[in-house]
Amino acid sequence: MENNTNALIWFRNDLRITDHEPLFTAEKLGLCALPVYIIDPREYEITPLGFPKTGEFRKQFIAESVIDLQNSLRAIGLELQIYRGNPEEVIPELAAKYHIKTVFAHAENAWNEQQIESKLRHQLASQNASLHLFHGATLLHPNDLPFEINELPDIFTNFRKLVEKKFIVRETFKKPKEIKGMITERISADAIHQLFSTTQPIIDNRAVLKFIGGENEAHERVETYFWKQDLLQVYKETRNGLIGADYSSKFSPWLAVGAISPRTIFEEVKKYEAERVSNQSTYWLVFELLWRDYFQFVMMKFGRKLFLKYGIRGAKTDKKGSNYLRAFEKWANGYSGNSFIDANMLELKLTGFMSNLGRQNVASFLVNDLQLDWRMGAMYFESQLIDYDVCSNWGNWAYIAGVGNDPRENRYFNIQKQAEMYDAQGLYQKLWLEF
Repeated sequence: MENNTNALIWFRNDLRITDHEPLFTAEKLGLCALPVYIIDPREYEITPLGFPKTGEFRKQFIAESVIDLQNSLRAIGLELQIYRGNPEEVIPELAAKYHIKTVFAHAENAWNEQQIESKLRHQLASQNASLHLFHGATLLHPNDLPFEINELPDIFTNFRKLVEKKFIVRETFKKPKEIKGMITERISADAIHQLFSTTQPIIDNRAVLKFIGGENEAHERVETYFWKQDLLQVYKETRNGLIGADYSSKFSPWLAVGAISPRTIFEEVKKYEAERVSNQSTYWLVFELLWRDYFQFVMMKFGRKLFLKYGIRGAKTDKKGSNYLRAFEKWANGYSGNSFIDANMLELKLTGFMSNLGRQNVASFLVNDLQLDWRMGAMYFESQLIDYDVCSNWGNWAYIAGVGNDPRENRYFNIQKQAEMYDAQGLYQKLWLEF
């Protein structure tokens, strides 16, 4: 590849400029860059169940993250261009228009996204142009795993033990200082919101945190949780909380859109261990990042299978009663009749967020108590969650449903016992049901 040629940098779920290999590479090679973000209308369609694939909370968060990225790129000499359309069609048109022979992007690990990559690669090749993909979504680089992806263990504990024996986390890529841009045309923040068709959702004042999208907000949350409030040292003890901002790190929304990378968080954990304390809690945060990695690698290994009713294991589970839509509607809207489930579902509906503990319980309730198809729950979470991540969401739902990565077919949660254990005084249920 020659220097001083034009390159298109396609931003996807990597809305940051720190630890961004495509940007780093463009700067290193002295390329003239065209940074592009594409709003794919397929991601905003109405699902067969009647709600949007991307709900208002998540849409707002993505739009804020794109605006923040735009500002960060301006500081290094680039102007983000934003389009609406199918990436596999928009990018080749831009490549032809601006005489671009090289497209840089971060690879996605999910089935639909990989199909788009494949179509794009084929179309670019017909124009004598090429697509270069980099891995930046995981803590561990796929090439550094001590096995091939098709040999990924089907149980997380076995995966963890293998990778911890040969634990390689690559250094983060530094933030670029200056890159020559191809276009200087500016798009206003208002215009971006219009492209996304955002309608500012009203955040309930009971929300655990006011999540604002963007790399700067992501780093501010790390700074607050680790350093200002010194909460990392008690993470393992508090992580199953239900109320407030501080029972867990709450990094997941920014990780989901790539406003911060897992490696950046890992480096901050290592710094914290060196300067403050190294204990079970600091290990546990990395442990959670490994769980996130695992679901990314599961998606890479099984692809489309993860979205099928019987999952990656082909476990036959016909869970669908005659009144299934009515039961689903009650579950989704927080009037199932179980107060612990309803409190969690109302929090999700009104804020776009729910604790990890809550997610496991409401998923178990839908699958085991209501006997509904687990994919209905996964689709609803996709719409509602600010921190929706395709690999973690579908992997976790399949896991709870007994059709994913778990040797046990029935992961049943005793909801009453869970409520008594984690909400003994009923404070969480009162917060959401008696307001």
